[in-house]
Amino acid sequence: MNSIRGNVFAFMVATLSIFSLGIMNTASAATAEDLDKDSQQALQRLYKTNSLAEDISRTAKAILVFPNIVKAGLVFGGSYGEGELIKGSTVVDYYNSVSGSWGLQAGAQSYGYAVFLMTDAAVRYIEKTDGWEIGVGPTIVVVDEGIAKNLSTSSLKDDAYAFIFSQQGLMAGVSIEGTKITKISR
Repeated sequence: MNSIRGNVFAFMVATLSIFSLGIMNTASAATAEDLDKDSQQALQRLYKTNSLAEDISRTAKAILVFPNIVKAGLVFGGSYGEGELIKGSTVVDYYNSVSGSWGLQAGAQSYGYAVFLMTDAAVRYIEKTDGWEIGVGPTIVVVDEGIAKNLSTSSLKDDAYAFIFSQQGLMAGVSIEGTKITKISR
């Protein structure tokens, strides 16, 4: 009986590994130009579905946008995607977004997210550190429908606001807490 469980577990790990490698490859953009185009399109999709995000973008010091994060899991899971830091209309740097998890989970999904950096201190933190683990460093608020109802551009007081958008797939929930954002070369 233990050998059957061991074989099933080994099969699940092998399947997840192969699946994850394929998914992670899909989540990365081919070139900087592709990532620039994907990021601009992602922001436009976000603004069409969430006017508050567009309003916040007008006062943000910078926007960190990840147009396509892919998440897969079968007990152990992970997510990966690439994005960019935009100040005004200029792309300043490129970043990746990586997370790992374990627990009761199975499935795969893709989504995008944008973090609107509202203070110069938050922008400096992103630019000067080797990486940013969401939940450590600048105060970030993930804006969902409940928060959005009580938030306006005049009530913004936190360092950063994150919007998750374009969710697709068969995995329950999305969380960016514990995500590690690291500068990459493009």
